Amino acid sequence: MHIGIETLPTSNSIDVAVLAKRVEELGFESLWTPDQPVLAAEMADPFPREWGDIVDPLIMLSRASAVTSTIKLGTVVLVVTQREPISLAKQVATLDMYSDGRFIFGIGVGSSPEQAAILGSNFHRRWAECEEITQALKALWIEDKSEFHGQYVDFPPVYCFPKPVAKPHPPILLGSKAKNVFERIIYWGNGWIPLDITPEEVHLGRLELDRLANEAGRDPDSIEITIAGVGPNKDAIKDYAKAGADRVLVSLESAPEKASLVELQKIADSVLT
Repeated sequence: MHIGIETLPTSNSIDVAVLAKRVEELGFESLWTPDQPVLAAEMADPFPREWGDIVDPLIMLSRASAVTSTIKLGTVVLVVTQREPISLAKQVATLDMYSDGRFIFGIGVGSSPEQAAILGSNFHRRWAECEEITQALKALWIEDKSEFHGQYVDFPPVYCFPKPVAKPHPPILLGSKAKNVFERIIYWGNGWIPLDITPEEVHLGRLELDRLANEAGRDPDSIEITIAGVGPNKDAIKDYAKAGADRVLVSLESAPEKASLVELQKIADSVLT
């Protein structure tokens, strides 16, 4: 079982360069951050105001990569439907190149129709859009001369470099509990990264992923499950491991440097010893 740290960074939080270095020193496997491109000021179902202060995840993880050498760096999750695909492909590949293949690409589609409208995403068809964007990203990462023609993404032959160090591309984990998520993972993903889920649900998910993988001719062991939003409870982590999870992400609250490092040490003492 791999144990990582997830945190919601803002301009008032600990410098991620300090945090990432300490995460690695303590023996955690990975460091993860969420994504919120913009926060609509008026929403029918408002999000926490703090979400509007989240820093850019790819820039944050690039800073983290410069001061570390072993920990993996992931998004939990990046809203790909609210990003321009060619620019996103270059940004992800650049981060993966500079981190020597340590990036894990957790992706999602967002849950706010207001933000989707602001950023030009088709909210009601967001998973179809996400699939198409993902296929376009793969083309840009894998092919020397790439082109793509779809309903949501369309571009002529282009050269888009650098290419990722991870081959054929960074692992793509889908952040969703939608009923079709397992079929999507088998068809065009590499793993599942749900939030707020029980060990029992993880067990059922693992069984379904194994069944679908075998039917599709994929190795079930190549499909990883990462659980986000876990508390610093060693017994709970063991329960997730027994249920079939490969990784858990323990939440570290956003705070200034001193408080963050104290809390990180407490988490390490609780789950790594």
